[in-house]
Amino acid sequence: MQFLLRLLTWWNSQTLGTQLFTWRHGVRVGEDGQGNVFYRTRDGSRRWVIFNGEAEASRISPEWHGWLHHTWDRPPTEAPLPRRPWEQPHVENLTGTAAAYAPPGSIRRATPAPRSDYEAWRPE
Repeated sequence: MQFLLRLLTWWNSQTLGTQLFTWRHGVRVGEDGQGNVFYRTRDGSRRWVIFNGEAEASRISPEWHGWLHHTWDRPPTEAPLPRRPWEQPHVENLTGTAAAYAPPGSIRRATPAPRSDYEAWRPE
């Protein structure tokens, strides 16, 4: 069963085809904090990531994203990006999860919105 899942599904790490291509042509470049592993071909023309778990693009940090899309030539393992003191750590997109942002007044918030003197307009 596990063999069929690896052969046919791409959202749980890698397929068998991707694993064979990586084995034949891939050069491991590095790994990020979430365990995603980054590869390139020997000539450097192609770059890809093998996700550790669910294949969700927002799980890739900006440093690795820039390298994957050929924004810069050297990977973050060789040339880390300078960090500003005000920058926060990368967080994946949490939309659709319990940890997603809910603005004040949202029905998803545990605390109700404060009462307002606003009254909606109604046509008469």
